[in-house]
Amino acid sequence: MTLTDLRYLIALAHERHFGRAAEKCHVSQPTLSVAIKKVEDELGVQLFERSATEVKITSTGQRIVAQAEKVLMEAAQIPEIAAAGKDPLSGPLRLGVIYTIAPYLLPRLIPRVHKLAPRMPLIIHENYTTRLLEALKRGELDVIVLSLPFDEAGVVAQPVYDEPFRVLMPATHPWTALEYIDPDKLADDQLLLLGAGNCFRDQVLEVCPHCRSVSGLQRTLEGSSLETIRHMVATGLGVTVLPSTAADDLPAQNALVAVRPFSDPEPSRRVVLAWRVTYPRSGAIDVLRTAILESDLPGVRPIGRAAPLELA
Repeated sequence: MTLTDLRYLIALAHERHFGRAAEKCHVSQPTLSVAIKKVEDELGVQLFERSATEVKITSTGQRIVAQAEKVLMEAAQIPEIAAAGKDPLSGPLRLGVIYTIAPYLLPRLIPRVHKLAPRMPLIIHENYTTRLLEALKRGELDVIVLSLPFDEAGVVAQPVYDEPFRVLMPATHPWTALEYIDPDKLADDQLLLLGAGNCFRDQVLEVCPHCRSVSGLQRTLEGSSLETIRHMVATGLGVTVLPSTAADDLPAQNALVAVRPFSDPEPSRRVVLAWRVTYPRSGAIDVLRTAILESDLPGVRPIGRAAPLELA
């Protein structure tokens, strides 16, 4: 059994389709099928149930694939350890960022990373929190930027900054007469939210518990991204809640919208860097953190250099 065989097992377990798994591994379908059968014969157990329409993984197969992922992740550490011994700031850094942070952080972050570590290009992947964490644990990403809370064993999290929330409204909205917005008022208007499954949506609903009611949600429209929602607010469709990095610069760019802070206690989210506890390029993490703090993000409150916390 080889590391390549293990990659084939993992791909088939994720894709549940021989053709897609083979395409993901950049091999022919017969090559992948033969390799899977070889592993099953060698182990003496059936790992996958095959039918004309689908591929199902057996309970034993699930345990073996989970172990295979650990093996590949540990094997991937070998070249990383060697590279870190030479120069932790040389070679690509695979960076994951959640959708509600990436558009506002990356344009400011990339020039600063390039200045601090010109030989460390960023390979950037945007996705939801759960998918970024899965990719991190599989060794497909080196470090991710996301917001708390999350709980993942074997992952180190280090706070970087707290980001307050803002209310975005049409420039002609009656709330523009207010200096601060009480969170409970959100239930009195048409609140535009991200779709289900996005952590920022859940954070907004925590800000306004009344918006969880059936009547409130019936008046809620779902947008595909914060950018889309910002445009809908500009048309006068409703109001929304945005992180400060997405909101504070808007009125200067678009006369159709206005931004107001919340009344105290001001709701916010804590943004962290997260990486595998075994990741060897600590110098690259330090540079990334420094670059984020130097990015002058609107409204955020930097957090002093707290010790990394290993999640259990």
